[in-house]
Amino acid sequence: MNSISKFRTGLTETDKFETIKPGWTIRVNQRIKEGEKTRVQAFEGMVISRKHGSEAGGTITVRKVSDNIGVEKTFPIYLPSIESVKVVRKAKVRRAKLYFLRDKTNKEIRKKIRTEQPKVITKVSKKKKAVEVAE
Repeated sequence: MNSISKFRTGLTETDKFETIKPGWTIRVNQRIKEGEKTRVQAFEGMVISRKHGSEAGGTITVRKVSDNIGVEKTFPIYLPSIESVKVVRKAKVRRAKLYFLRDKTNKEIRKKIRTEQPKVITKVSKKKKAVEVAE
């Protein structure tokens, strides 16, 4: 195994963005150093692209609208200042790159994106009903 392969395998173990897909809304907490102080800044928005997969140079672009102004931020996947990534909402889209959303309003964006419903285990509820009926 050459040194490049070793480097890549070490990186994939700490991939915070491994399961993130375009269309999902995420909150990225990033440490920011201002002078001598450090603070955590949260950036919440929709993932519009993921480039270069899980490679060393991979990035994720997140877009949000703040005061009717679109703000996009590109995060390198292995940026050490990223503390955590939390999925706020999952949605299913039909494209890998959502650059067309830049020209859409929020109402038009909601039409294009189908929000996934949380999966409910129906087997457990059926068993509970069967137990309740038997008692």
